[in-house]
Amino acid sequence: MKSKRILVYVLLFIGGITMLIPFIWLMLSSFKTNSEIIGYPPTFFPEKFTFMHYININEKFNVGRFFANSIYLSTVKTVIAVYTSLLCGYVLAKFQFKGKKILFGIVLFSMMIPYIITVIPLYDMITSFGWKDKYIAIIAPTMLSSFGIFMMRQYIMNGVPDELLEAARMDGAGEFRIFHTMVIPLCINMISALSIFLFLWNWEDFLWPYLVLNSQEKFPLAVALNMFSGKNTTNFGGLFATSAVTIIPVVAVYFFFQKRFIEGISMSGIK
Repeated sequence: MKSKRILVYVLLFIGGITMLIPFIWLMLSSFKTNSEIIGYPPTFFPEKFTFMHYININEKFNVGRFFANSIYLSTVKTVIAVYTSLLCGYVLAKFQFKGKKILFGIVLFSMMIPYIITVIPLYDMITSFGWKDKYIAIIAPTMLSSFGIFMMRQYIMNGVPDELLEAARMDGAGEFRIFHTMVIPLCINMISALSIFLFLWNWEDFLWPYLVLNSQEKFPLAVALNMFSGKNTTNFGGLFATSAVTIIPVVAVYFFFQKRFIEGISMSGIK
């Protein structure tokens, strides 16, 4: 039994190192010169460390502006989607009404539709609304998350006792008061887990902002990275340095919510 556990740990360690290699290579390459990055044979460790790429992205590339845009969009989209997921998940988990199973089936079905299929009709709708080159064109389509609704519904079914809700109703509490003062505090772990998922997806979203935004000053970081690729050349050093910077918020969010993230996933019914 002990040997099996050691074998599992060894395999997990090897798997973890394997997944970290691209990230480590990215970080190390951000300290290389462009000639070394594109040189052959390729090198893993920099022959000569340079911080010029990090200095230049601040001078030649408005990374602060793009970083702030990404923080704003990712935070707003995540907060709205988490709240609506909580509200819809609560209704689907604890209320009985006609058509409930059909509605939940629609939520599950929408999770199976590839995102790329919805891009063209959604783009046509945004254009007809006059939302092109506006942040609402990015925020509005993500206000509801079928994945988030499913996660919250599963968690609330198992993690929020019906007896507690009935006791609150008998004391005269309204449904919105019950939702905000009882259900939300009981779902903190799942809120943390879902927030990490949604923030990560929103942070790295490229295609949709690239399609609907025209003004460079409104670009999030994921779209702005495309500016490093010229017609004939690519500034790989600057690209890697900026990519390293974009990873920082995601890593920070995960480490901040790590404990609650694990607890939320373990109780969501999709271990």
